[in-house]
Amino acid sequence: MPNIVEIAVSNDNFKTLVAAVQAADLVDVLQSEGPFTVFAPTDAAFAKLPPGTITTLLQNIPQLARILTYHVVSGKLMKADLAKVNSVISVEGAPISIDCSDGFEVKNATVIMGDIEADNGVIHVIDNVILMG
Repeated sequence: MPNIVEIAVSNDNFKTLVAAVQAADLVDVLQSEGPFTVFAPTDAAFAKLPPGTITTLLQNIPQLARILTYHVVSGKLMKADLAKVNSVISVEGAPISIDCSDGFEVKNATVIMGDIEADNGVIHVIDNVILMG
């Protein structure tokens, strides 16, 4: 079974995410044993950010790394696991709200495809970049 990075690289909807993970030097972390739960924004999700945001982040690697690690949670949490909680703590350290009462919401994003298993965790595809605060 492929790992989280291999799944992202093989999917054409994650080109921006893969470029950001590479720029922030997080590839090795996300290829490690984990397990991790990744809330993975699609290219369309990144495209919703204000113009110039991605360029600015690529020039500010510490901020980019904070945003990316805010999309990662330690442990393998399937939708059924997340449905039992109101929030989880990201690898970045800040909480992420979870709402499975009507669909599958993660902070300001909707999970459009969940429970994609990897050998070192699980990916939940989201339609917005989730931001701290």
